[in-house]
Amino acid sequence: MLTSLRTARAPRLYSRTLRHPSRRSYASVTDLESLPRPGFQRSGFTLQRRTHAAELELSALLFQHDKTGAEYLHIAREDKNNVFSIGFKTNPPDATGVPHILEHVTLCGSEKYPVRDPFFKMLPRSLQNFMNAFTSSDYTMYPFATTNAQDFKNLMGVYLDATLHPLLKRSDFVQEGWRVGPENPKESSDDQGAKDLVFKGVVYNEMKGQMSDATYLYYIRFHEHIIPALHNSGGDPQKMTELTYDQLKNFHKLHYHPSNGKIMTYGDQPVEAHLDMLGEQLDHFSKMDVDADSKLPISLDGPKQVTVQGPVDPLTPPEAQFKTSTTWLMGDTTNIVESSALNIATTILLDGYGSPLYRALVESGLGTDFTPNTGYDTSGRTGIFSVGLNGVSEENVPKVKEAVAATLREAIENGVDKQKVDGLLHQLELKLKHKNAKFGLNLITRLKPQWFGGIDPFEALQWNSVIDQFKAEYAKPGYLEGLLEKYLMNDNTLTFTMTPSQSYGADLAAEEAKRLESKIAEVVKQFPSEQEAHKHLREREVELLEEQQSDQTENLDQLPTLHVSDIPRQGEQVEVRHSTLDSKTKVQWRETSTNGLTYFRALSLFKDLPDELRMLVPLFCDSLMRIGTKDKSMEELEDLIKLKTGGVSFGYHATPSPLDFNKAEEGLSLSGYALDRNVPAMYELLHTILLGTDFDSPKAHKMIKQLLQSGASGAVDAIASSGHVYAMTYVNAGLSSHGMMVEQTAGLTQIKLIAGLAGAEDNAEAMGELVAKLKAIQALAVAEMRGGGGVRAAITCGAEASTANEEALRRFLQSTASADLAAPTYQQASSSASHQTQSEYPPTGRTFFEFPYQVSYSALSVPTVPYVDPAAAPLSILAGLLTHKHLLHEIREKGGAYGAGASARLLSGVFGMFSYRDPNPENTLRIMQDAARWAAEREWSEREMEEAKLSVFQSLDAPISVNREGMTQFASGITPEMAQQKREWLLDVDRRQVREAAERLAVDVKEKGNVVLLGKRKDFVKEGEGWRVRDMGMAGKPAAPDGEVAGMGEQGAVASVG
Repeated sequence: MLTSLRTARAPRLYSRTLRHPSRRSYASVTDLESLPRPGFQRSGFTLQRRTHAAELELSALLFQHDKTGAEYLHIAREDKNNVFSIGFKTNPPDATGVPHILEHVTLCGSEKYPVRDPFFKMLPRSLQNFMNAFTSSDYTMYPFATTNAQDFKNLMGVYLDATLHPLLKRSDFVQEGWRVGPENPKESSDDQGAKDLVFKGVVYNEMKGQMSDATYLYYIRFHEHIIPALHNSGGDPQKMTELTYDQLKNFHKLHYHPSNGKIMTYGDQPVEAHLDMLGEQLDHFSKMDVDADSKLPISLDGPKQVTVQGPVDPLTPPEAQFKTSTTWLMGDTTNIVESSALNIATTILLDGYGSPLYRALVESGLGTDFTPNTGYDTSGRTGIFSVGLNGVSEENVPKVKEAVAATLREAIENGVDKQKVDGLLHQLELKLKHKNAKFGLNLITRLKPQWFGGIDPFEALQWNSVIDQFKAEYAKPGYLEGLLEKYLMNDNTLTFTMTPSQSYGADLAAEEAKRLESKIAEVVKQFPSEQEAHKHLREREVELLEEQQSDQTENLDQLPTLHVSDIPRQGEQVEVRHSTLDSKTKVQWRETSTNGLTYFRALSLFKDLPDELRMLVPLFCDSLMRIGTKDKSMEELEDLIKLKTGGVSFGYHATPSPLDFNKAEEGLSLSGYALDRNVPAMYELLHTILLGTDFDSPKAHKMIKQLLQSGASGAVDAIASSGHVYAMTYVNAGLSSHGMMVEQTAGLTQIKLIAGLAGAEDNAEAMGELVAKLKAIQALAVAEMRGGGGVRAAITCGAEASTANEEALRRFLQSTASADLAAPTYQQASSSASHQTQSEYPPTGRTFFEFPYQVSYSALSVPTVPYVDPAAAPLSILAGLLTHKHLLHEIREKGGAYGAGASARLLSGVFGMFSYRDPNPENTLRIMQDAARWAAEREWSEREMEEAKLSVFQSLDAPISVNREGMTQFASGITPEMAQQKREWLLDVDRRQVREAAERLAVDVKEKGNVVLLGKRKDFVKEGEGWRVRDMGMAGKPAAPDGEVAGMGEQGAVASVG
């Protein structure tokens, strides 16, 4: 997975389970007295240092491997979700994507596990809750997380052998990297010449999809200019086809060596076992010199300007298509205290609607939202601060830099508000207290880049020390202002601008066609004739297909595995109790250890909400957090939220019934969390925002318009990064009322609505009508809270805080119910309008949406059975079997798509299949249509059944954060008894049930199958011949090339790598 695109704005100050074979005699795994001391030696490692971080409830041990110099950091913490990661410094020598392609190829087979794609083969042989690999700008890491001790040992062995002893076969290089071959080899013939030859490769298609995302494109082009010595590690498709197999092997030899590696483990397992396993693997290596250089940005000794071309955003007005940013270089990021101070200061400048730079740039109308490089970037040795805008008109491009400079100058002169600093420190304190199930994984992914960049991980773990030093410096007058003046009050800047090009997509296609022609010509030179060269390329593709097919029959016994017996039959029980406040409001209580925090969530349920209002609920929620009240601006409210809470939010809620997926509830969700002592203040903020938002204020119309413009800006990029999700959301809209609700509020329908409203001419009357609808939603939500029967709440807190929490909740509900808010005046939509909306989401057929992408996204779905139906369990197992035994093999390995899978959404009552960043959607849809019949005719082995069950329970039994405990029951009505019954059904599914489920599914796909395809329109998509072509209302569509040139949250199975 490519992780070059950084998020720089948020504060980042460090910012049946198998039992262990032996238990320690001491009480805590973090007790330094019971941990090894410096100088301790074992398995070729020597302990260099150790430390205890009480505020993080952990102890850290830093070892060095004596022979190779490899560094190993173990973080001991009372957490059963253990994490492993091995990483290497991988400065890319060019833009061919060699680090990224190598990341993929290493996972395709190793000396100890010489099977095809052991990474994918291990996915269903494990109970891992996270397993992947990442290529960042200058390092590559391979992490996993699991709560099972034997599973940890199994995966650690596979990861170490994969990275240190990969086979690196040529066939894996061309599968994952790039090659030239027939688009559909089974339908190819020699008389086609070169007509059907195309570039292929999983990473090649991944990066074509990535470069279709203009947000990513802007960032990576900026990165190439600010740090030209650090090339595009993910790979530029225009350069990737220059990479050779020998270059890949040599890059591994030079970089994937223990001397160049950093290894981390986290959790409650004993470090001694980890040392023994690591020592056995590393003992075969000797120390070597490595490239550990941290590439530095260009020197800025005056203003510099760079302009590049980019694609047109079809959902943004054609006159506002420019992106521009201004960048300064900051200090050495190894100075953690100064870097933390700069992080706080720049966050105050940027974060929130009331921040100085938001007001000066977005609220002023210069642009629609911040560019992706905006913020303080500490990922390199030198800090980089950028501020930029999307959606800028050509004449306003120079004004952006002027506005940024003026705003910075004014902010320094006025001084940094102490209340805002206190608010940020409070937020960081609450994040430390919050019990996050992914704490270890988040910690490792945060420490690893800093460690590679030269920051001592022990310093990064000393939270209290860093904060104490910051507070001491901050107490000195003008500290933050001085830092901002030191680094930003100059014109040593880089102004980076991306201009829209109507022919951008056509130019890319033309360049690829020319490059393809050149690569084919290179092959032709090696043969007596063109015909023989073309035949060679076809034969090579067939040989690859035969090798790919061989893994369907290969013996996988050499791969380690867990078994269904490792899954406890009794699920983990979360104890909750229920009460009723004032004989009206039902409350669910989860009383547990929360570090003094209280988590609140309430649902105000709507009855018969018209489609027109439903689609505006997301905008309503955004407006609540934007407009402010008659007495307080949003800036003032944001300050109070940061000072008194860990955050408050409003959102749309919808869930089907576990008894009948054709029935669904929907409503407004209110949530927040705070220290126990601040719970009354949290409720006061929720009350003030929900009831006091001043939709009639003079600024409200302008603010709503800006929300719409920000929502539309970058929507096409959001679809490019998650196109399979949007395809699946739309395909399910015609299958149930819940599916339609989700599509209208979070799918393509929602994007089309927001883009249409954002692009509409300013019209006071139309805006007045829109505001009236938003106020109607407000009144409906409050009316339900006033009645009490349409509201339910959930509280998670310590038992000692329950009494105070109950009284605070009672006061909140009473004050809300007694509020003087006018009753809703909105008139129901006509029946004809409702019928028209229903017809937008047909339950069967094929629907196509055109987008300016180089790859496609597809989904197929059919309705199934309710959650409580025993027939749902075999469908879940079938989804795992189809994903790991068929769809990944056919669509990803053979077809070159970046991802593919199947899912059985038990609560929603749908079974679906999807593809992601897919170069050959026509072939993919054929595979999906035939998949159930393929499964029905296959004789499944007991081993395959075990693997499918393991894959289902990975998500079912994954650790959850404390604030999520009991929330499935609260939000969806799935009782513990229902969940336990489902668990037993899943464990007991047999081969006969799977075959029968596949047979039924095959009939349903043929008779009820619903298909959605997103991407560039191809010849097989013919309107009137089985396809409906939907229009997203995109303006300023890019020019076409000349000629035809090429968590699933519910139980299911999805997979991709890299």
